[in-house]
Amino acid sequence: QVQLVESGGGLVQAGGSLRLSCAVSGRTSSIYAMGWFRQAPGKEREFVAAIRWSTSSTYYSDSVKGRFTISRDNAKNTVYLQMSSLKPEDTALYYCAARRGYCNGCTSPSTYDYWGQGTQVTVSS
Repeated sequence: QVQLVESGGGLVQAGGSLRLSCAVSGRTSSIYAMGWFRQAPGKEREFVAAIRWSTSSTYYSDSVKGRFTISRDNAKNTVYLQMSSLKPEDTALYYCAARRGYCNGCTSPSTYDYWGQGTQVTVSS
């Protein structure tokens, strides 16, 4: 089992920055990739970014590329999502997820095995 706890969400003005954290515990040796997803009211959960646990290869959705950065700190078993130049359309509940098996772009939420409870990000215009 893997447990995930997100933190760092909040209210920020457009153009501002936030850093989300995802604390990972349990069988971290089973993790192949970590991902960040988000879900706005009335919309489907969408991929934001992913990172391979062992190689740190990263993947981003087109909507956040160049503005968001995913990273990890192995010593702290924590994955981060640094968000800059935030836009009102970035407003959503952000989830951290872990996947055990191999994935290429690691973008599909249905293929992730473990999920955190989510942290709310609200960007005001």
